[in-house]
Amino acid sequence: MDHQQIREYLLSKPFTVESFPYGDGVSVFKVKHKMFATLTLGKMSKDDNESVDTGNDICWVNLKCDPQEATMLRNTFPSVIPGYHMSKVHWNTVKLDGTVPEGEMRRMMDNSFNLVVSNMVTQDQQSILLHL
Repeated sequence: MDHQQIREYLLSKPFTVESFPYGDGVSVFKVKHKMFATLTLGKMSKDDNESVDTGNDICWVNLKCDPQEATMLRNTFPSVIPGYHMSKVHWNTVKLDGTVPEGEMRRMMDNSFNLVVSNMVTQDQQSILLHL
């Protein structure tokens, strides 16, 4: 999936809004004011497992994840790394280089959304679940 496909899929989630609190290059996706994803076009620093000298900007998405699943995904896909500028326990960064199958990308985005919704008050959860 590419940057636009990821953006469209995230925005298809009920009550999702996109904002740019970190500037034009970083989209933040929230459901009922709770962040569940970021989408960035740009280079990662050398300290974060990505060379800054590749000559190509890459897209990457941060997704919330269950800690045990986060580790499993990192061990399965080389393009999944601990969350860039996020909690390394609860967030993964996925470099959108085409190595993660589309179905798996959708599943990870769904899980991120559902994890955030599951921690909301019951009234907010119910209003969102009516639209799924």
